[in-house]
Amino acid sequence: MSNPESWKSWEGGVVGGKFPLRQWLGGSDHSAVFLTDRHGHTDQKAAIKLIAEIPAESERQRARWRAGAQLSHPNLIRIDEIGRCQMNGTSLLYVVMEYAEEDLSQILPQRALAASEVTEMLPPLLDSLSYLHSKGLVHTRIKPSNVLAVGDLLKLSTDQATAPVEASGEGTRRDVYDAPETDAGIVSPAGDMWSLGAMLVEALTQKPPFEPETAPRDRGVPASIPEPFRGIARECLHDDPKRRCSIADIKARMQPAARSVPDQTPLLAAPTPRRNDQSIWRLLIPIAILLIFVLGVRALYKAYSQKPSGDAQSKTEVAPVVSEPEKPTQAAPSVTPPARESIPVPAPPVRQSPAPPKKTAPIPGEVLLRVVPDVPRSAKNTISGTIKVEARLDVDASGKVKAVKLASAGPSKYFAGLAEKAARQWQFSPLDANGQAAESTWLLTFRFKRTSTQVDASQVSR
Repeated sequence: MSNPESWKSWEGGVVGGKFPLRQWLGGSDHSAVFLTDRHGHTDQKAAIKLIAEIPAESERQRARWRAGAQLSHPNLIRIDEIGRCQMNGTSLLYVVMEYAEEDLSQILPQRALAASEVTEMLPPLLDSLSYLHSKGLVHTRIKPSNVLAVGDLLKLSTDQATAPVEASGEGTRRDVYDAPETDAGIVSPAGDMWSLGAMLVEALTQKPPFEPETAPRDRGVPASIPEPFRGIARECLHDDPKRRCSIADIKARMQPAARSVPDQTPLLAAPTPRRNDQSIWRLLIPIAILLIFVLGVRALYKAYSQKPSGDAQSKTEVAPVVSEPEKPTQAAPSVTPPARESIPVPAPPVRQSPAPPKKTAPIPGEVLLRVVPDVPRSAKNTISGTIKVEARLDVDASGKVKAVKLASAGPSKYFAGLAEKAARQWQFSPLDANGQAAESTWLLTFRFKRTSTQVDASQVSR
């Protein structure tokens, strides 16, 4: 196929007997992308890419796609299936991928990105690129059309990722996004940094930085690009791969500048308000009068209450209680009041602490420790409906998991990995076989949703 428009005539066809070509989404002289359905999920959209098969390159291309299918990162496009087919007598290779609603190349013809938008765009791209490099792969085609939006997540394509290649002599520089060393067949992480710098300039200006054949002395990053993006782009676009900045360098430049020298400007003391002496005396005089009045009243009350009074004294004095009261004399008749009855006060009840519950042995064959995967919010946002993963656990006689096998991995390797990691941490009480601890087998069913993650456990007969 040489004309991209000719691919469009294949709308309505079916690839491999299971992927309908519902709508042509775009392409080039060598490839076309159509809207299709995920196999077995007619309610879930997917994208299928078709390329004309070149026998000498066929196995190498399929190996790239297989490597991409092993990747699992929230900011990388998922690869679901690869294969070979025939359409109208043409031998084709196809790859079925996660569907993206939009890509950066559709936005830039309308407007440039604001600096705040680039600030939000770079971190997920850098994270996915760092993950890709850690797996021994190079993206090779970082450009606006390969920066895609899936829901509210930004993702990088994965279908062109490949292993690094030293000078093979078979390279061809296609456009400004390819680093200069591509002509010599050199593929390296430094080439991805060049591509990132070129795309960064275009995202902020709507124009590529220069044409591939432009001489190095004539290249420059527009002064209109704000920092730190201008410095990042300039460092990425060095002809010498060794001089280009790394992912860590870009992340450091994205951080707010720290103050290296403390501010020596003396702090100015707040001016003390000038007292108005006349106003203060106007407030103090009534307060002093009120204070004198209160003290005088208290003194009069105290003097009156301490004045001796015969009647009051006779009422307050109580004769001591003795076994045989003395007889009153004739001169000073007085009546000894009866002794007060002592009312017995019951002793406070003693609070008895309940006996601590006796520890009971765990029931044989029950769950002792449940571990639910901690799913990042960015990953939850990619879920549509429910992702189900089933893990079969072999548990030893001590109740610990000794082996995990995914009975059903589900559609996502990322969530399957989370389930497998959590399953290895579960603990169980061992089975009782004639008084001896025995091994057991369990089946864990993980259900990942946007709002929750649930796990059900059931024991399997051995």
